Amino acid sequence: MTPRMLIFGMGYTSSRLAEQMRAEGWEVIGTRRVAQDGAIAFDDKPSVLSALTGATHVLSSVPPARDGNEPVLDHYGAAIQSASLRWSGYLSSTGVYGDADGAWVDESAPIGSGRRKARSEADQRWQELRSDMHVFRLPGIYGPGRSPLDRVRDGKATRVDMPEQVFSRIHVDDIVAAVLASFAGPAGVYNIADDLPAPQHAVIAHAARLLAMDVPPLLTLEEADLSQAALGFYEENRRVANGKAKRLLRWEPRYPDYKAGLQALLG
Repeated sequence: MTPRMLIFGMGYTSSRLAEQMRAEGWEVIGTRRVAQDGAIAFDDKPSVLSALTGATHVLSSVPPARDGNEPVLDHYGAAIQSASLRWSGYLSSTGVYGDADGAWVDESAPIGSGRRKARSEADQRWQELRSDMHVFRLPGIYGPGRSPLDRVRDGKATRVDMPEQVFSRIHVDDIVAAVLASFAGPAGVYNIADDLPAPQHAVIAHAARLLAMDVPPLLTLEEADLSQAALGFYEENRRVANGKAKRLLRWEPRYPDYKAGLQALLG
């Protein structure tokens, strides 16, 4: 029997995963807000439930709505809970940890204290839905067409002078590899991040040098004139530990730091 994955939310990361799985012989069905590119509409309940009935694996990459509701669980949670599956998963965020003042956080750290309260609640609800649930907490995602290299090329890269502020990040293909590795690994919560948290300004500077372009100047937070959403990132400071995924899933990031990841994107 050909294994079948149903993915709720065919976004950047899940589309990359679907591409890899199809190349390995899987049948993959996805949902989008509207039916397009072979995906079915999220609100087409008969089609979604039919796809779920035939699925062996289910993954959601849909974040909570702005009003705090969790659309996949609210519409399909009961059906997913009772489905006969070999595996289930949810793409969460390391934002659930809130501010750690630059300290390392692993999966045992408390969640729900940061600005992403709705995400923390969704993370917890997905954990409780099924005994075979795999929750992947992801930091900043980059990859082809969505990286510091693209922002530097487009003249949209800003460097903020906050040397003690660090972020973790992950190449999209390393997320794909972690999800695939988890099919043979135990259920649970996993941080999927690279090995080198780093200041945002250092990453942008390295991208500019790789492109042989001028390094954008360092600006104060006030000079950067960031959006409210972007400012939120600078309110939290943490390093994300990935040891659990390495131990239990036998996963290793192909791109262990931003330098390796950006170099690979140059081709």
